[in-house]
Amino acid sequence: MARDVIDMTPLQSRDDLVAWFEAGAKPPSKFRIGTEHEKFPFTLARHEPLPYEGPRGIRALLEGMQMILGWEPIMEAGHIIGLVDVTHGGAISLEPGGQFELSGAPVETIHQTCSELQAHLAQLREVAAPLGIGFLGLGMAPTWSRSEMPVMPKGRYRIMTGYMPKVGRLGLDMMYRTCTVQTNLDFSSEADMVKKLRVSLALQPVGTALFANSPFTEGKPNGFLSFRSEIWRDTDADRSGMLPWAFEPGMGFERWVDYALDVPMYFVKRGEQYIDVAGQSFRDLLDGRLEALPGERATLSDWANHVSTIFPEVRLKRYLEMRGSDAVPWRSLPSLPAFWVGLLYDPDGLDAAWDLVKDWTAEERQALRDQVPRLGFKATIRGRSVLDLARDCLAIARAGLVRRAREDWAGRDETRYLTPLEAIAERGTTPAEELLAKFHGGWGGSVDPVFNEYAY
Repeated sequence: MARDVIDMTPLQSRDDLVAWFEAGAKPPSKFRIGTEHEKFPFTLARHEPLPYEGPRGIRALLEGMQMILGWEPIMEAGHIIGLVDVTHGGAISLEPGGQFELSGAPVETIHQTCSELQAHLAQLREVAAPLGIGFLGLGMAPTWSRSEMPVMPKGRYRIMTGYMPKVGRLGLDMMYRTCTVQTNLDFSSEADMVKKLRVSLALQPVGTALFANSPFTEGKPNGFLSFRSEIWRDTDADRSGMLPWAFEPGMGFERWVDYALDVPMYFVKRGEQYIDVAGQSFRDLLDGRLEALPGERATLSDWANHVSTIFPEVRLKRYLEMRGSDAVPWRSLPSLPAFWVGLLYDPDGLDAAWDLVKDWTAEERQALRDQVPRLGFKATIRGRSVLDLARDCLAIARAGLVRRAREDWAGRDETRYLTPLEAIAERGTTPAEELLAKFHGGWGGSVDPVFNEYAY
């Protein structure tokens, strides 16, 4: 989840909110790739979740990383809750249950994404190994109950924890027991944003199936291939989903602003204090009529923070966030930006991807999204399986990356990062189905071997 933004510029009107999104547009030569991934820290000795405090806890891990990296600490009420690279823009942050997140710096190529990831994991192992800490790349905590999960000392999470049970059954599981990998990509104009948003929303279920990796809950198969994706279907309908209105005429920055204004707020931050306004309206804050802050007007900081609490399958900020995929073993993490960059950053690839989805109805898109968590590649749309669709998308992405022609030091282009996904599509089995085969086979009905075989 996002770091809180500090910009106390007052907002005068809805036009200021639209302008904030418009300011994200940049020429294609300035397009960058951002990759975020979360992982579960656990004790190597007993495969238990990691507490915040203690000599072998998350605080100690963050303090060790600070010493190695020299990054600035992010502090809240005397607690270290993250680190930020003020030079290049990367950050390390904590999710509610201690999930450890790297928010990568905006980079030009997937080669740089891969290098950044390898450096991060090497640094992390240097600190974590002496502390007896491991990390797991799965979409859902495989054995731990909700009550076993630690709670991180972050004010925004305390407010969200109180609000979630009012709006869905599984919001606390989303917060405390899931991990994702996410890719953030740029747009050059309002029209470019709309086209990329529509393509990526329609094809997000394909990304969910290719990365489906959360078949276990509390030590047993849960009946899903991506239970993380299923959890989002019962978290908070006001702020999640497939955004059918984004495909209607007139879609643009203004339409997104109106949507965001209708999403209830969680909090307003003033100085170090989080003020609980859960369920209240940003429109009232914009007009100076919010009960909790009488007479106060919204700031740019308030808007940026509010936008970061909206969780659709693809989210618009000053860039687009692909949010549909489970966390996976580290070698496959660069595959997600490779997939979406090949589809969205190459103009021919974007056209080809749009041709795949442009005739689908809102009902068909929703039905596909609803099927995929349970069925994976076997889900269908218009008589076609998601496996067929995934193979088409991977072919489009590969051609797009070939045309991008960004080579590494050895003269290799970015297509090699698609190889793990192409192998999955060739076999026709999701990562979750491979896990289930091990569970029912060599693992002898135990989930515990995952802590060795799928550790980072």
